[in-house]
Amino acid sequence: MEQSYVMRNHDLLLGTSNKKYVLKVRDLPEEDKPRERMLNHGPNALTGQELMAILLSTGTKKEEVLNMSARILREYGERSLLSSTDAKQLAHDLDIPLGKAMQIIAAGELGRRYFQKKRNGASVIRTAKDVFDYTADMRSLTKEHLRGLYLDTHYQIIHDEVLSIGTIDANLIHPREVFRPALAHAAAAIVLVHNHPSGISTPSEADRVVTLQIAEAGRVIGIDLIDHVVVTDESFVSIPVE
Repeated sequence: MEQSYVMRNHDLLLGTSNKKYVLKVRDLPEEDKPRERMLNHGPNALTGQELMAILLSTGTKKEEVLNMSARILREYGERSLLSSTDAKQLAHDLDIPLGKAMQIIAAGELGRRYFQKKRNGASVIRTAKDVFDYTADMRSLTKEHLRGLYLDTHYQIIHDEVLSIGTIDANLIHPREVFRPALAHAAAAIVLVHNHPSGISTPSEADRVVTLQIAEAGRVIGIDLIDHVVVTDESFVSIPVE
């Protein structure tokens, strides 16, 4: 039987001619263009790529908007994009113009504000399997994402944030970046989760070092790291936090 998470009580602690032609939106039949499809069938009929293409409106000289949209979603995922708040960093990470990064961040902020007002209840995380189920959206991403799931005393997720994108490295991930959202949202505990694009869920040595570093910092300020879960498409592994 899988062990459930247990929180500690801290209440008393303070191109060339041979180049392949890239299909462009203008090459599509009129009825198959994203904007026309939205007008005729509504937003629910569109794929994530089509919705992103409408949001971005145009591509760049080196990348057509549909290809750009597909690449962004494939590499970074919808949740990572829409949780971003730093336009300059997002533009750098995605290799897109600053204006387009600002469009994505504005859309994400609108969605967050609406969601926070309308959501009815929160996800409960008590085991690593719960983490695996909750993070289905990130398990097949082509880049490593480190996410923090911030829990209240009832094990409900009160905040969910992408903390870093790229290979997990203790030299790049500072405890303050992990615990700043915890303090801002008055979280009782944290669960870290990151994906392995390789499909191998075995934690690396760097994964273990980061885990112990964050757990130690949490003990000092009285906010526990209760698990760090590595996920792939098919499996998951908990990294010991002690």
